[in-house]
Amino acid sequence: MHMTGPGTAIRTSEEVSEALAAGAPVVALETTIISHGLPRPRNLRVAIELEELVREAGAVPATIAVLDGVARVGLDKNMLERVATEPGLRKLGFRDLPVAAALGASGATTVSATAFLAARAGIRVFATGGLGGVHREWTADQDESADLDMLAKTRITVVCAGVKSILDVPATLQRLETRGVTVAGYRTDAFPGFYLHSSGLPVDWRLETPQDAAAVMRAQDRLGGPETALIVANPVPEDEQLDPALHDRVLAEALDAAAREGITGQAITPFLLDFLVRGTAGASLEANLAAVRGNTRLAGAIAAAWTGPES
Repeated sequence: MHMTGPGTAIRTSEEVSEALAAGAPVVALETTIISHGLPRPRNLRVAIELEELVREAGAVPATIAVLDGVARVGLDKNMLERVATEPGLRKLGFRDLPVAAALGASGATTVSATAFLAARAGIRVFATGGLGGVHREWTADQDESADLDMLAKTRITVVCAGVKSILDVPATLQRLETRGVTVAGYRTDAFPGFYLHSSGLPVDWRLETPQDAAAVMRAQDRLGGPETALIVANPVPEDEQLDPALHDRVLAEALDAAAREGITGQAITPFLLDFLVRGTAGASLEANLAAVRGNTRLAGAIAAAWTGPES
């Protein structure tokens, strides 16, 4: 194992360390989808599948989690099994990392924690499903995902299918603009809608190839300035998206149910996502997985273009 720095609580696997040292492509993967987003035993199968998709793209997967207080960048088979099966595994954002390290806790990493740990380890490309963002009714409860703040100060490229559609998507895009986070659509002029191919909102920039994304990353570094992220918004294919009418109907029902039951704060996202899975008879989960697979493949291609010779 490779310690990322003197006295740090981050350990990079030997495979990931060697790839980084050799300038080979590496893709970071988060673990909350495995621990909290998928039923067992399918979650472990998906974790293994996503790593294989990264390898097929010519890159090394670096799945990230915290186990017994140690942030692990790159998991072996036993560690992956722990994330998929250990009861009571916590969900760790960036702010939870010091406490987890001090108390020897274990947890899966959200986008904010994964982005931080990946960047600290020297990984530039990260694949996930959908980002967190500004919640609906933000003006009343000030609920905004820590993902946005971390992406405003972390030089990493995140390949995602937009932000979770249960959120206030226009407000989230506005917040990303305010914080100086670059957003580009991958072969699309519309911002993706997570389960849906399109949110109906435009994106200002369009990238056609992984090489385009790598060129933007190089330009970020040459320009300097704040260490902000690049979001590559990659839509789920139209033939694999959730039916938009079904999505809108079930989401409206979910929001009504959350209001009736007084669900707020950190509990709201899992409540709404679970409601959508049940209300769409699992179709939302399949659309989510289709998006994650596509994002993982694209992230592998971008990592390969980033570490390869400039075109």
